[in-house]
Parts: sequence; structure tokens; C-alpha cells
Amino acid sequence: MKVQPFTSLKDIRNIKKLLRDKPRDLLLFTMGVNIGMRVQDLLTLKVSDVIDKKVGSRIAVREKKTGKENVIVVNKEILSCFKFYLSSSGPGHDHFLFQSRKGQNQPLTTYRVTGLVKEWAKALNISGNYGAHSLRKSFCYIQRVHFGVPWEVLSKRLNHSSPSITRAYIGVQQEEVEEILMNNI
Repeated sequence: MKVQPFTSLKDIRNIKKLLRDKPRDLLLFTMGVNIGMRVQDLLTLKVSDVIDKKVGSRIAVREKKTGKENVIVVNKEILSCFKFYLSSSGPGHDHFLFQSRKGQNQPLTTYRVTGLVKEWAKALNISGNYGAHSLRKSFCYIQRVHFGVPWEVLSKRLNHSSPSITRAYIGVQQEEVEEILMNNI
């Protein structure tokens, strides 16, 4: 069964509130829903990749799956969470940004992130099937539905070969289909 995006801005805000005492997890969630990259690529980041960045700074990342270069642009939300994380005894300069609590300087695994995302949804009674990929899908869904970003732009951001792949990837919710039936012509 495919994982779903978080489609409600309220749910996203509530997850951030839930994580306010867990700086690493808050940064992971915030970056995931703000940049639309695969979690496996986020997990390769080191503190040195993001230290001293400002709003608008760019961070180049090579995608594991495609081998293509992608970019993270630091926004205010990401910068705020990063500063909070570092101020609360985050990892050292040469450590992975999303360090596992197991082992010496090892990043979280995608499997563990899936478990975390499921825990967050369950803690807030958000029904559905969620996992690590829900963060990337949430970015796409929110950008398209709440900000009106065209499929073509999302497709380019995700490094998909066409907008039709992006449409299939995100999926169209039944509520969206029924909503258009309320349009008066």
C-alpha cells in the first residue's frame, strides 16, 4: 500500500507542535515537507553542509536514486529549526545532520524515519498510511493545492521525466474530484 501525503496544513502544524521538544525530528519533518526531496537524500546531509547558511542559501545534493544533482534552498522555517537543533546540543560539525542514537556518527535509516512518521500520525490520530515518503508527497500536495504550483514545476522539482508521472505519484484525492462538482458554470 502506498503512503499518503499529509494534506492538511493544520495536521502539519500539529506535527510541528508535537515535535517542539525533539529538535532533530522537528528539523527532519520541517525539511521534508519544505523541500520535497527523498528522505534517503536528506539523511546524507552533514552538519557542515548546512552550518552558516542563511535564508536563500543553496545546498547541492546528489540524489542516490537518479544520480542527478538537486538543490535545497534554505527558507526561514528550515533555518529556524536548524538553529534550534544546533542550540540544543545537536551533532558536531562533521557529524550527520540526522544522526541515529545508535552507533558512532551514523545517520537515521529510511526505515527508522518511516517508523517516526507513523508514530507522529498515530499520536495525533491522523488516519491513513504514512511513512518516510509522506514528507516528499506532502510537499508536492501542499505546493499544488494550497499554493497553486503547476504540475510542470513540481515535476521539475522532483526530477520526474514528465508531469504525468508527478500526477500519478501524488495521486488525486477523491475529495478533490467531488469539490469540482460544486463549481457553478
